Amino acid sequence: MAGIPTTLSLIFLSIFIFYINSILPAVGSSNATSERPLSPTEMALKKEKLSHFRIYWHDVASGPNPTAVRIAQAPSTNKSATLFGAMVMIDDPLTEGPKLSSKLVGRAQGFYASAALNDVAYIVAMNFAFSTGKYNGSSISIFGRNPVLSDVREMPIIGGSGVFRFARGYVQFHTVNYNIKTGDATNEYNIYVFHY
Repeated sequence: MAGIPTTLSLIFLSIFIFYINSILPAVGSSNATSERPLSPTEMALKKEKLSHFRIYWHDVASGPNPTAVRIAQAPSTNKSATLFGAMVMIDDPLTEGPKLSSKLVGRAQGFYASAALNDVAYIVAMNFAFSTGKYNGSSISIFGRNPVLSDVREMPIIGGSGVFRFARGYVQFHTVNYNIKTGDATNEYNIYVFHY
């Protein structure tokens, strides 16, 4: 009697393996016909270049029109010295100069969240969406760790759109101004980006 469940299991396993092996070639063959290698010239890509430019990011948490708003937190966030678990959504101005009144060149849109129990460090996911000049309508996607108390921080550029399609590189940034009462901050971003 003990051998019957084992025999049934082997039969079902054999049928399952036979079924999978019979459909995999069909799935593989349909995918193979729609996939083909592309050359950069087919995509109208020119020679890759490295660009460097500097902009200023303004995180405004205070006043009637904040650009950084806490949207979530853990039950223990307010008891944490690092605000672990807090998440902030941003639509921050990007300007040419360090003053908020400087010429607007785009917006930093995304979020950051406190991701460290024992130090002040955020996980950051944001797009720098440019609205003026030769980068108008293009964006750079940034995703990484921001150890806030370090003087100079670095995060990778993981992609982009428009002029920055296929972008890769990194940003280095440091805090120019931080108001501990309001939570408002200004960071200087140096962007080093490979693009076509």
